[in-house]
Amino acid sequence: MNIDELLKKPHLSASSVSDYIDCGLQYKFGRVDNLPREFSPDTMEYGSAIHRTLADFYQEKMVGNTLSLPDIQALFEKYWKQAAQVIPYLRYSTGKNFAILLSEGKELLKAYYENVPDEGFTTIAIEEPVGFYINGLDVPIVGYIDLIEQDDAGTIIITDWKTSGKAYSLKDISANMQVTIYQMAMKAMGHTGEILLKLDVLIKTKQPKFEPYYTSRTEEDERRVIKKIKAVWKGIQNNIFIPNDTSWKCYGCVYKTYCNSYFLEEAI
Repeated sequence: MNIDELLKKPHLSASSVSDYIDCGLQYKFGRVDNLPREFSPDTMEYGSAIHRTLADFYQEKMVGNTLSLPDIQALFEKYWKQAAQVIPYLRYSTGKNFAILLSEGKELLKAYYENVPDEGFTTIAIEEPVGFYINGLDVPIVGYIDLIEQDDAGTIIITDWKTSGKAYSLKDISANMQVTIYQMAMKAMGHTGEILLKLDVLIKTKQPKFEPYYTSRTEEDERRVIKKIKAVWKGIQNNIFIPNDTSWKCYGCVYKTYCNSYFLEEAI
């Protein structure tokens, strides 16, 4: 399916489904009303710069080139500078600034570079666009798979890159909906062989770390996600957008002013 055509139509993704579940009002502000964000969190742009760096690293690997650590650190610096210069409403977290995050990003990539195992996998695709339909749902599910590899036995390995302030727990890994949706996408695209899922997590602790987490999903896991997606779409279609003002995400919400106005209007 042509991803550009699907994106022009109403659609869902792992992130949009998660946004709706986390806070229906935030989903409405950003994805229905298309309200401008009040600011862009540094964590978002920082993670994007890391992501773009890793994409370039594997793109070069795909054509037989191995980038050095200084190479990938230079890529990160380029992408981080672009973000800081282009986005005037970039908001830094307490105790952070451009220079600090530049240094931390380079150290984080060093941890990745020095600890990522060479499994001997063949790189199949980077940032692969996917789109598919679920039975009984008239909107497509779309997304971009960070990395698709294949081992000698023909097993497909789907990797999603993450930056996090802490290591992932078993619950974090098993509850990750994004990789479940990616597995469903691969099946919808006709892949019938074994699929292995992996979360490559770059951990932004005082001593930066990198940890790869392998996981898998059953048909029951897929059915649970399908039920969630259908429930979310039903809520959206019925204009049900429940605010969640007790979420830990409220502190850094990019629609805080709109949210406050919403509650004031409701109270009148």
